[in-house]
Amino acid sequence: MTEQWQRQNEQYLASAIAWVRQVLERQAGIVSEEDVPTLTAESLEVAADGEFVPALVLLSQRFDLSPFEQSLLLLCVALELDTQIASLCAKAQDNLQRPYPTFALALTLFDEPDWSVVMAEGTLRHWQLIEVTQNATTPLTVSPLRADMRVVHYLKGTNSLDDRLVALVNPLPDHPLAELPPSQQATVDEIIRVLKQSQQRPGPFPIIQLLGTDTATSQLIAQSTADQLGLQLYRLPLEPLPTQMNELTTLARLWHRETLLLPVALYLDGTDIEPKSTQANALKYLISHCNGICFLNSPDKGITFDRPTRTFEVAKPTPPEQRHTWQTLLGPDSEAIATQLASQFRLNTADILDIAMGQRAKGRGQRAEETSPTPPAPLLPHSPTPLWTTCLAKTRPHLDNLAQRIDAKATWDDIVLPEEEMALLHQIGDQVRQRNRVYDDWGFRDKMNRGLGVNAMFAGESGTGKTMAAEVIANDLHLHLYRIDLSAVVSKYIGETEKNLRKLFDAAEDGGAILFFDEADALFGKRSEVKDSHDRYANIEINYLLQRIEAYRGLAILATNLRSSLDTAFLRRLRFIVTFPLPGKAERHKLWEKVFPAQTPVAELDYRRLARLNVTGGNIHTIAINAAFLAAREQAAVGMEHVLTAARGEYRKLERPINEEDFRL
Repeated sequence: MTEQWQRQNEQYLASAIAWVRQVLERQAGIVSEEDVPTLTAESLEVAADGEFVPALVLLSQRFDLSPFEQSLLLLCVALELDTQIASLCAKAQDNLQRPYPTFALALTLFDEPDWSVVMAEGTLRHWQLIEVTQNATTPLTVSPLRADMRVVHYLKGTNSLDDRLVALVNPLPDHPLAELPPSQQATVDEIIRVLKQSQQRPGPFPIIQLLGTDTATSQLIAQSTADQLGLQLYRLPLEPLPTQMNELTTLARLWHRETLLLPVALYLDGTDIEPKSTQANALKYLISHCNGICFLNSPDKGITFDRPTRTFEVAKPTPPEQRHTWQTLLGPDSEAIATQLASQFRLNTADILDIAMGQRAKGRGQRAEETSPTPPAPLLPHSPTPLWTTCLAKTRPHLDNLAQRIDAKATWDDIVLPEEEMALLHQIGDQVRQRNRVYDDWGFRDKMNRGLGVNAMFAGESGTGKTMAAEVIANDLHLHLYRIDLSAVVSKYIGETEKNLRKLFDAAEDGGAILFFDEADALFGKRSEVKDSHDRYANIEINYLLQRIEAYRGLAILATNLRSSLDTAFLRRLRFIVTFPLPGKAERHKLWEKVFPAQTPVAELDYRRLARLNVTGGNIHTIAINAAFLAAREQAAVGMEHVLTAARGEYRKLERPINEEDFRL
């Protein structure tokens, strides 16, 4: 409000309180009736018709107060602002024990008295514009009345959020970007259109339900909508939400009252609420009764409301939009790194902004010390850039609670496979790198609804290098590798397995992580003939997995010792199948040459003889470790006697026949 309005409002309120004082003096017999002016509805309307509209008139219009209700409210406000009112109330009621307004006094003082003001459903009491203090022995009509302090402040020209709500809600700042990505701006435009249409019809605004698990994007859309409508958006955390009905009713009414006094909107995050929980019931009641513009973020339509609802799908920016945002924030020379980041990570706008601004701050600090500019990052870097590392760190916590992270250390030099299988592994890595170019620049994304990721099966006996191959690819791509723990995913409860997998895949897509399903036949097995409900739900789980693995936009690797146990429909959906054969003599020779680290003291070993041992790469690794411990005990270099002794023990463990001649020096 302007200073001029503030002065005029103070004058208007002072005149109105002076009139109340004179009315009380007339009732107390201090002045005659002729000396008291009349404050009528017409005089209020005259004030409202001018350029200056006092707060009392605005309040009366927004709550549709009758002249009598206005007078009663003004009497209660006068008690807070004029020290003479208390004694005048006592004199007017001829009772020195009642230095306060009462319903009985108001019904006597003012014209056109209306008994409905006494009722709890009356406007003044319903909206808590006045407060009644009643004890067990005092009749309601002579109980003390006071104006709510939020209303007093409003009439004085100070319009700020109710103190009781300040402790519960948090104001959200304006959205940080000058413009949203086009796909999200389209959602904002549609929400605004719906709200403006509903404003022209009777009844409350519809609830704006934003469907999706990305809270930051939902919040950004709600913020942008509120900004364009000139509203301040407040977030109400659901943790402190009361569950008692009387407290919920008060909260809903207070917020509804604020929507009439201030240009505000409410944002609630319901992503973690179970539909039939006590918290869900409290949320349902609050939203159904608080009116005003309300945004609700939820993963699905699990909760229904006694109020019109409009749902909008909320998604993160598309890869081209992410690339544009990265380039806008990082500068015109960042096309290569922007393309690289957008093709691998699925970040929301808020995360991109946070990471880019952090990098800018670091860059300013570096430029203060360095004179040479940093060259732009190549599209296919051999080492991760700082931005890449920051993106990995940003997305990692989402997956750490859902799967086991493997610290990928193996490189291309460590793995030994036939030439054809090695070529397939390189092809898998190349497709992950080039996804953005093929899908977006070359237009394949517009022709495909699913299958936008890369999936592969590694099939072979235990110890043939399936896990190592996954590590090699992850290390080469500078991505996190996660082994899926089946015990944490599969649940005996109906629907829980799908729910766990949805969380897993969503989190993995954000960070572009590589998912490694070890012993995949246990999770992706063949569908069985339906004989009972357990078979039916087991098949539903498999069907969901088949669809989700195909829709997954990252790299998913499935390892199995039993390829024949996998569902044929699933095999058709795989882009790569890499067979890991048992190593031949030539491959075993290379494995023995690579198995000992460079730091290990190794005596002269007969690799040609060791290659004749028919074991897998995993067995060779175990033999090498055991041989190293035997040598360490003797404080000697690893020699043939140590290796052959360890190999003999490995044969015994595998229950293989032992030819003693093979293990003698």
